[in-house]
Amino acid sequence: MMILMNFAFLYTSIQERPELKLSSQGRKVHSLGRPFLAIEGLVAGIGLSPLIACSVDTGDRGFLSSFIERWHRETSSFHLPMGELTITLDDVSSLLYLPVVGDLHAFQPLHVDDAVQMLVDLLMVSVESIRAEIGQCRGPYVRLQWVRDIYECRCQAGHWIAAAHAYLHHLLGCTLLANKSATNVHVVNLKALRDLSQTGRYAWGMAALVHMYDQLNDASISSSRQLGGYITLLQVTNMFFIR
Repeated sequence: MMILMNFAFLYTSIQERPELKLSSQGRKVHSLGRPFLAIEGLVAGIGLSPLIACSVDTGDRGFLSSFIERWHRETSSFHLPMGELTITLDDVSSLLYLPVVGDLHAFQPLHVDDAVQMLVDLLMVSVESIRAEIGQCRGPYVRLQWVRDIYECRCQAGHWIAAAHAYLHHLLGCTLLANKSATNVHVVNLKALRDLSQTGRYAWGMAALVHMYDQLNDASISSSRQLGGYITLLQVTNMFFIR
């Protein structure tokens, strides 16, 4: 009976606000697949491997839109008939198997020139190519497809560290740090990957939760029509809410 009442509530909520557009990138993750064997151990050591097989291809727009309608920015929680609920670090840890204890990385705004230099250093790309890509994206962003092409080229050349940087940059841009764009990823994400020997120390689960809260805050504004962030985390957690 409780489940039926919860679904009735969700259905009513859908009528109150147009469905949000979801920036789900699950297909891109599955299309790229697992990393080449030469860097698979490196990716696993950082603690992000669970994300490779843990992404829904498409989110349920009506279902998630109804929850966003009940999101309160002041308390960072959903106000539902059965009580006040939120996504916790325990949810992130148990559902995504990501580390929630460790160092925190501050993703500070990145100047375009700094973004160019970071891409040169970490992905071994020419300045001319990078400036053309950033110019097309109109800011310190690059296309996910561009990152994917770089990854495949570095693998073919046997430049495994650069390949690992590209693979992880693509993975984060499609999952934990996904934005509202369906095509681009922010170059600032690479800062957390600069030294791969240290990257495994980060509390990636904490970063995922903070980013998800930010995306929920933006989406809860009445004028917003789109939701970014890791849609898989939001959808799976909310499914547990109504059970």
